[in-house]
Amino acid sequence: MIRQFELVERVRAYDRMVDEDALNRAYVFAMKAHGSQKRASGDPYFSHPIEVAGILTNYKLDGDSIVTALLHDTIEDTDTTRDDIAEQFGEEIAQLVEGVTKLTQIELQSDHTSQAENFRKLVLAMSEDIRVLLVKLADRLHNMRTLIHIRDADKRRAIALETMEIYAPLAERIGMHELQNELEDLSFAELNPDARESILARLDFLREQGGDIVDRIIDELKATLQTSKLRAEVIGREKKPYSIWRKSRRKNISFEQLADIIGFRIVVDTVEDCYRALGIIHSTYPVVPGRFKDYLSTPKPNGYQSLHTGVIGPHQQRIEVQIRTRDMHEIADFGVAAHWRYKLGGDRTAGRQYRWMRELLEILEHAATPEDFLEHTKLEMFPDQVFVFSPKGDVIALPVGATPVDFAYAVHSEVGDTCVGTRINGKIMPLRTELGNGDQVEIITSAAQTPSPLWENFVVTGKARASIRRFVRMKQQEEYTSLGRAILERTFDKEGYELSDKALGEVLTVFALDTPDALCAEVGAGHLTARQVFEAVFPGARAEGDEDNIVSLSQVRDKLKPDGAGSVPIKGLIPGMAVHFAVCCHALPGDRIVGIVTKGRGVNIHTIDCGILEEFVDTPERWLDVSWEEEVAQGAGHVGRIEVVMTNEPGTLGELSMIIGRNGGNISNLKITHRSTDFFEMSIDVEVRDLKHLTNIIAALRAAPVVNSVERARG
Repeated sequence: MIRQFELVERVRAYDRMVDEDALNRAYVFAMKAHGSQKRASGDPYFSHPIEVAGILTNYKLDGDSIVTALLHDTIEDTDTTRDDIAEQFGEEIAQLVEGVTKLTQIELQSDHTSQAENFRKLVLAMSEDIRVLLVKLADRLHNMRTLIHIRDADKRRAIALETMEIYAPLAERIGMHELQNELEDLSFAELNPDARESILARLDFLREQGGDIVDRIIDELKATLQTSKLRAEVIGREKKPYSIWRKSRRKNISFEQLADIIGFRIVVDTVEDCYRALGIIHSTYPVVPGRFKDYLSTPKPNGYQSLHTGVIGPHQQRIEVQIRTRDMHEIADFGVAAHWRYKLGGDRTAGRQYRWMRELLEILEHAATPEDFLEHTKLEMFPDQVFVFSPKGDVIALPVGATPVDFAYAVHSEVGDTCVGTRINGKIMPLRTELGNGDQVEIITSAAQTPSPLWENFVVTGKARASIRRFVRMKQQEEYTSLGRAILERTFDKEGYELSDKALGEVLTVFALDTPDALCAEVGAGHLTARQVFEAVFPGARAEGDEDNIVSLSQVRDKLKPDGAGSVPIKGLIPGMAVHFAVCCHALPGDRIVGIVTKGRGVNIHTIDCGILEEFVDTPERWLDVSWEEEVAQGAGHVGRIEVVMTNEPGTLGELSMIIGRNGGNISNLKITHRSTDFFEMSIDVEVRDLKHLTNIIAALRAAPVVNSVERARG
């Protein structure tokens, strides 16, 4: 355990202006506060905050961060209050300690919602002062180092999994690769110990086989650079077991095929020397194609800069070489901590300068629940990235697999919402095209465009997905509100009353809702019935039957379309709109139909003989008595599904298409469900006007010699 004077000297070694009195008082204060408390290992609890503070001194953090580390568990685990901290050490320290404490209070509960809420608070706290994150990462690192002392295997696994999924990616995002690597490796040891032991055994074998090969490669690289009179330091560093395992899994290659188990770093004085060293290495050794990356001209979002290349190097060894300046080398290991010197003139709000931090805050604003936020943020923290350019030459880093829609949302939420097309390297391309390194992307926008729910199927960034879901959620809410209000108007009118927002406002507290529109939306979504609302407004009113919940779809069609145009059925509605046609029965004008109010979707339209209706026999309040409008029957574009069995002969499919076409039908989808030597079995979706039109097409098909049988599909 680090003693008091040793801790002070560690900080003084890099910050001569540190407030030694504050450090000494914090050390003593925390020791007294934790008293006789013990850790799972049996060590005094006070050893933990001291070790956390010691970890932060390795990153040369300011005195306030060290004091916060010493005090970070006092509010949570002792009788100390926030006011006590503020009185003894000032408001700034109190805010930092409180920020770390809030995260710890609900950490590692079994409820997934708690973990999501915990992470949401972490993002908010570190956006205000990133030192909260730095202290939290050091706290997590020491907990992982002592994880073995926790007896509950499930709890150890939960801590390791959370570390791997949240804290290690956060460390990577702020460029603290040394800390990231240790967090990952400690988690790997708990989550997959067999794989880790196998890799360690393999590394030991390679060391025995290779002997001093690493030293010999370093010596030859030094000699090569010195021959060209370039002053440089050459370092060889072995990758951690988890990094080796992850890379072999990602690239689907064996351990032996990995070229960078040992990474060689060339550290020089200037950026010009970096490119000069690269030229010397490339002119001396054969280059491995596709292995060169320039992170000097296009740094990673966490500030990482380096030149990466792969060569067949000394002694015919395939190696990876990283070339960087001394400042870049420090940042590569320590990340944001390498230039986080508050007492030496640093900016404590610099955390806001990170693009990814701003994007996390935007996701936080758009996410409906803490779970959504956690899901979208995990997407945002992908380590593998591509770098693309805007038409103005700005570089934007995106996860591998990103599309122009992800790019549009990365530029600005409004650009994403109004995106209608894209040019990639000057060529019009589909919005679902995957972007590659170096692509120049131009987004075409239109004020009339709105986000398509289909985009969610191919976007990969959390920001894009959160924005799309937010739009769909808002649109869904509008539709539920319109449908619910129409159902309520019908019920109130049936009882001789007029529906008003004032009446609904009187009963909002009964249903724990905020606005009349929210109450209407609950009815439209099927979470409440109109009778429940009516009886809340008029207590004691007697129900006259389930017909109070019945409303014709024709009565709400104008509410479903803002401009009043069109009628139910409505084509082209996004998922979540209040009216849907059930795919189990494919209702057509002419069929007897019924509407079912379905939780989370609005109204589903079924044919009266649909088998799925048996599931709703016990809930008559969800049934709506609906019928087709006359003008709907005269329209076109309704889809009927038929099942056809026909002979397997040349030309039969063409003949089937001709019969359907001659009878005014249009095939919108065709799927061969079974094929044998003699017969095809297929499912065909046909656009028709109504039930009579489909019946005529079925009759014409049955008369064709090539058709063995044809029936209307019922499921």
